[in-house]
Amino acid sequence: MPKTKTSSSAKKRFKVTAGGKLLRRRAMKSHNLTKKSPKRKRRFSKDQPLAHANERALKQMLGGKRTR
Repeated sequence: MPKTKTSSSAKKRFKVTAGGKLLRRRAMKSHNLTKKSPKRKRRFSKDQPLAHANERALKQMLGGKRTR
């Protein structure tokens, strides 16, 4: 069976923790920031865990070596 290539878009957008969890960045951070509260803007900077429903597909996109 041939090796699967890592998806370039996925490796730029998601991070895998040491424990194998997947992290994503939050949406709504890039524009219209004046109307958003400072508290809300701070939360945008923290990475968010990926939904369980999407984990299997994303791990496949990232390739076998990143799965634990």
